[in-house]
Amino acid sequence: MPTGDVRESIQGDPAERVIPSFWSPFRHRVFAVIWIATVVSNIGTWMYNAASGWLMTILNADPVAVSLVQVANSLPLFLFALPAGALADIVDKRKFLIVAESTTTIASAAFAVIVSLNIVTPYSLLLFMFLIGVAGTLGAPAWQSIVTQLVPKPDLSPAIAANSVGVNISRAIGPALAGLSIAALGIAAPFWINAISNLATVGALLWWRSPKKAPSRLPSERFFGAIRAGFRHARYNMSLRATLIRAVAFFLFASAYWALLPLVAREQVAGGPALYGLLLGAIGAGAIGGSLVLPRLKARFETDRIADMGTSGTAVALLLFGLAREPAVAFLASIIAGLSWIVVVATLNVSAQLALPDWVRGRGLAVFAAVFFGAMTLGSVGWGEIAGIAGLPAAHFAAAAGAVLTIPLTWRWRLEMAVGIELTPSMHWPAPVIAQSVDYDKGPVLVTVEYRVLPEHGKAFLAALGHLARERRRDGAYAWGLFEDTAQPYRFIETFLVESWLEHLRQHERVTGADRVLQERIHHLLRDEPTVTHLVNAELNP
Repeated sequence: MPTGDVRESIQGDPAERVIPSFWSPFRHRVFAVIWIATVVSNIGTWMYNAASGWLMTILNADPVAVSLVQVANSLPLFLFALPAGALADIVDKRKFLIVAESTTTIASAAFAVIVSLNIVTPYSLLLFMFLIGVAGTLGAPAWQSIVTQLVPKPDLSPAIAANSVGVNISRAIGPALAGLSIAALGIAAPFWINAISNLATVGALLWWRSPKKAPSRLPSERFFGAIRAGFRHARYNMSLRATLIRAVAFFLFASAYWALLPLVAREQVAGGPALYGLLLGAIGAGAIGGSLVLPRLKARFETDRIADMGTSGTAVALLLFGLAREPAVAFLASIIAGLSWIVVVATLNVSAQLALPDWVRGRGLAVFAAVFFGAMTLGSVGWGEIAGIAGLPAAHFAAAAGAVLTIPLTWRWRLEMAVGIELTPSMHWPAPVIAQSVDYDKGPVLVTVEYRVLPEHGKAFLAALGHLARERRRDGAYAWGLFEDTAQPYRFIETFLVESWLEHLRQHERVTGADRVLQERIHHLLRDEPTVTHLVNAELNP
């Protein structure tokens, strides 16, 4: 992959970057239709989330019990995101989403029946939140990865921002409607509306016809092999790793106000369900404002500084939540929280998208989602415990202090915003030379590459091979080594092992344009072209 200097040259001066219009993705009809459908569905989802939090305060107002609502909502993405991402990469995304959304609709309707019959308990509430969360988790990586099928790459960043705006329009409207519908129609109303609203996404997916992908010469990846490949890629993709570290640092502390907001509304401000819904709506309204401001911030500041500003805003919101005794202070805290939330989340999401090639996009975004919701889950449990011991204000103040500390601690982990980096397959590796056919399952495969380096370029070669090692591991190698000849100075042998012949052939299809740039730079440091050898495991007779 390109070095830091190349990355900087692609990003350029923030003041000179051209930022696409927020409205540009809506020129594409399919994006606009699916966006509207998901907004309708998400309004129901936010009504369901708000009503679930309030329902738990009725069933059991203990801070730990209330925080477990957020845990039940977040835990499925932590546990099942990567398998869901593997499925998103190896099956038809549209058909998969239709099944996932239909399952969510059925589970939501079943829970609405339980609430209507007044047989709901804290345990059944948490169980259904978990089950509905699992159904949502199965579709989440596919939803994120189809964005690149709905808009061209130049419109990717505003499309992600528009999706965030849609979520936060829903967040602004849904909780408020939940509070009003509970007051007017009873606690079961938001759960029925959620089940019905989800039909909008099912209808939009049935209408959409996804573009056909260029067929691969190779068989589809197997499920468990795809999961291993996704883990391996995430581990050695340095841009994605930086995004994940920044995500953990933010969500561990931002989770505090999400987990404790029902208690802030009910006990600290002494309000009812309408106030709680309006506070969630204020968070959504702030997030909409943040989405509209974000393009201007991107034009003026570096990506990492934007994330730092969002984290600082979150710390301010946490302080205000801790101090809130009147609705006005809680509203102000909610608006700042929403604005800061979208600034950080959208920035992290775009960074993750731009760090991933298409072949592993679903799995990479699933890892991002797992880290996101894993941190939210862990944080929610922790802040619920702290609030139960030390009180709501102390928990918010501690979270604010932690958020501020993460800013200098994460400066070294830079986010990816280099839209010019070419991650499409380059297909520049020549086909392996074979004397006879090799079974796909034959393996492991040992690949050796011989380099004869110009003496004056020895240090540069070793530095470049460090980047190449991550590329090999990221795309399928499970072991890598570099050896120097003791008899011939500046003669090096690179080795890497791949599980099977089929997996090595997949490596040929995974090498990107950015990888080609690195390999060409290495070739300029050599006396002549490198020599590649392929060796397949030999089975010995007993």
